[in-house]
Amino acid sequence: MKAAVFYGPGSVKVVERDKPEPGQGEVVVKNVVALSCGTDLKMFMRGHPKAKPPVVMGHEFSGVVESIGDGVNLVKHGDRVVAVNSAPCGHCVYCKLGNPNLCENLDESILGFGIDGAYAEYVKLPQRVASFNLYKIKDGVEYLEAAMLEPLSCVVRAHRLVHIDVGDAVAVIGSGPIGLFHIMLSGLRGAGKVVAIDVVEERLDFAARLGADITINASKEDAVQRVKDLTDGLGADVVVEAVGRTDTWERSLNLARKGGSVILFGGCPSGTSANFDTYKVHYGELTVVGSFHHTPQDVIRALRLIESKKLRLRDLVTGEVKLDNILDVFHRLKEGKDIKIAIRF
Repeated sequence: MKAAVFYGPGSVKVVERDKPEPGQGEVVVKNVVALSCGTDLKMFMRGHPKAKPPVVMGHEFSGVVESIGDGVNLVKHGDRVVAVNSAPCGHCVYCKLGNPNLCENLDESILGFGIDGAYAEYVKLPQRVASFNLYKIKDGVEYLEAAMLEPLSCVVRAHRLVHIDVGDAVAVIGSGPIGLFHIMLSGLRGAGKVVAIDVVEERLDFAARLGADITINASKEDAVQRVKDLTDGLGADVVVEAVGRTDTWERSLNLARKGGSVILFGGCPSGTSANFDTYKVHYGELTVVGSFHHTPQDVIRALRLIESKKLRLRDLVTGEVKLDNILDVFHRLKEGKDIKIAIRF
């Protein structure tokens, strides 16, 4: 089979690999579509702490069951399916404490990083993923929509950590794919005003089309002051940082009103530090939460959202390529004008 293998920063090659065979509890999926992700671009450019090259990249996908291992009874050959990129072990201390997204053994089975992923004609799902986070795709749901299960699950996780009330003002920093998910979900949850903040006009145009009531180009105006102007001098009820830069982490706290909530969603490079006003956090009683990955609860809720057809998921896909042209995906994403690119098999 053809597979896009990551050998190190700047080095990805499409090569021939043996078609995987399922072991006990495992499932092999024949991919129909895989989607690009900002994390894949970061991995291509500078590597990733969880990557173990050489490894097949890709972790957003959907397809058809090709074969199953012994003990698998939830799916069969020919079923249309979608899965996410990992699953908790279920027995470590964090799983037992109810934080399976922080599972101590998560790294053992992360598709596209620690084990071969979905930028290939076939992908093998380890037993944990096949048991916890593999689902049949219902009639009426397209493969392209289903393939967004993993990133949407992560966004659902973040939104379950804070409360967006009806009529709230929500400010989202970053209008890439994840920021757009946050914008759409904020509107669905009843936000009265959704503000998108970015420095790329094309991305802000996407944000407006997908539900942002107001867009702010932070390279042309003071985003903090503009948000205060839009909220009678108070600041946003909820702020989402979806970029992963220390400067936007710091700015996110300044966008929130007293008693507001800030979700630090974008992951900054390891070892970096951010500075913030302790007075504002303490005396302003800010709720500041980090959000990482997803849990099986988030996955099933995200799947229900996809099935509901209430999110304009297809609009996030701005191009399609064949696997042989995988390097074009990274170059286009680096330019910052594409949102998601579909890899067809």
